[in-house]
This record gives sequence, structure tokens and C-alpha cells, in this order.
Amino acid sequence: MQHTHPGATIKGFGLGLRTDHYRDFVERKPAVDWLEIISENYMVPGGKPLHFLDTIRRDYPMVMHGVSLSIGSTDPLNTDYLRELKALIARVQPGWVSDHICWTGVDHHNLHDLLPMPYTEASLRHLVGRIGQVQEFLGRRILLENVSSYVTYAADEMAEWEFVAELARRADCELLFDVNNVYVSARNHGFDPRVYVDAMPVGRVRQIHLAGHEDHGDFVIDTHDHPVRDEVWELYRYTIARMGAMPTMIERDDDIPPLDELIAELAQARLVADAALREAA
Repeated sequence: MQHTHPGATIKGFGLGLRTDHYRDFVERKPAVDWLEIISENYMVPGGKPLHFLDTIRRDYPMVMHGVSLSIGSTDPLNTDYLRELKALIARVQPGWVSDHICWTGVDHHNLHDLLPMPYTEASLRHLVGRIGQVQEFLGRRILLENVSSYVTYAADEMAEWEFVAELARRADCELLFDVNNVYVSARNHGFDPRVYVDAMPVGRVRQIHLAGHEDHGDFVIDTHDHPVRDEVWELYRYTIARMGAMPTMIERDDDIPPLDELIAELAQARLVADAALREAA
């Protein structure tokens, strides 16, 4: 069954679709509300990934999440990439399409990392223009995600949360709010993560990410190879109490456990969200 209005079907709690779990989703059809795919994994012609994508898509609403748009770079936007992305959108009919507020390289060299922007007026103007080009090309709004960071720029003119909120307003884009990234950056830079949550324009947030990280005491690294930690669950509870019910998913990219473990963790997300909504009522 194809979903004719995919955006309307993205509710509740989802998981990132990973190759380790393809057969689980095909054969068992577990009770997961929706799935997020990494766009670049399917931007190749033919092969097993596309076969499984088409099969699983019949049973689950999907959203697309990219890592290569490099919206913050000074390099020209990659029109070949955008054409391939648009073709995949036509194939998947996702509820929405997202990427990151970052740059991944310069002078056509991909550094294979999601690097933070300087939080300046010049950066805002640069991003707004490029987001406009992408949204016009794709014929839809995109979601952009806050990244975790480990350094700051001497040139910064505003706090990250002020930058993100203003970017969404000026660019008329939407936000993918990564709660774990906020916690990681708050620990690394010494700010209160609840201030970040409070600054978000709720009407612009369409999706939430949860993930695990490594805590090294003096600093925290966003690794996506652990279960969600208690401090992030608490920040998620605070986020839902402020923002209301929000499509939420768990990212796991390394040390991937059996699917049932992730489904159990997703059940915990549901419990935390339900409790937050009751408290806020």
C-alpha cells in the first residue's frame, strides 16, 4: 500500500532504517510507526539497498535524512546531488526531507564530518540564500538539524540557539531538533540545554532525534553507538513538555543491536513523552 499523503502519516515513534534490520522489516513487519532513511545510501542505481527500500516502503511511511548537502559551504551547491536527491524523493514520497546546519568541506574536498557554522550575521545571510535555492529546486521546504560541536568560533556574534531560531524564520525552512546534540554541545560548551529548548520556534520543529553518546567527563562525543543516556531522556522530557507531541526517532549508526533492543528503547521514548505530556496538561 502506498501512502498518498506521506507527510500526514508521520506520527509517533520511528527508527533509522539500517541494513542490519532489512530482513526484520520485510519478514516480521514490527510495530514501528515510521522509518528514516539516509538519503545517500539510496542515491545509486539498482542493487540490494533499493530493492529493500521499495519493499519496506510499501509497509512503512518514511522520511529522508541527508548528510551531504553541505548547505553551509562556500562551494557552489552540487546540482548533480540535488537532481539525484529529487529523483529519490519522487521514488520514496517521504513525509519530509532533512539535512544539517553545517558544512562538510570546501574547494570540493569532502571532510566527511558535519562541521558547525560560525554563528554570525554573515553566516545567516549565506545560509538563507542557499536554503532558498534548495527549497526552490526541490519544490518543498526542508528540515535542517542542529549539529553537535566541540569548538566555537572567535567570530561568533550570537548563541547557537538564537542562530538556529533566526535561520528557520528567515529561510522559511523547518527544523529537525536533535536532543542528544543539544545535550552534547551544552556539556562541551557549558550552557544550560533547557535554554536552547526554550528558544526553539515550536511551529518550525517537525521531528526529534534521540541518540547515544560517549561521556569522557571533560567532554562528550556524539557517537550514535550507545543507548540513549538518562540525561538525554530527561532533556527529551523537558522538550516534549514545551513543544507537545512530536514525531521522534532513535538514531543508531554503530554497534547496532538486534532490532528488538531498539524497539524496546523506542517504547521508553513513548513512555517519557506520554509522561511529559501529562505533566504539561
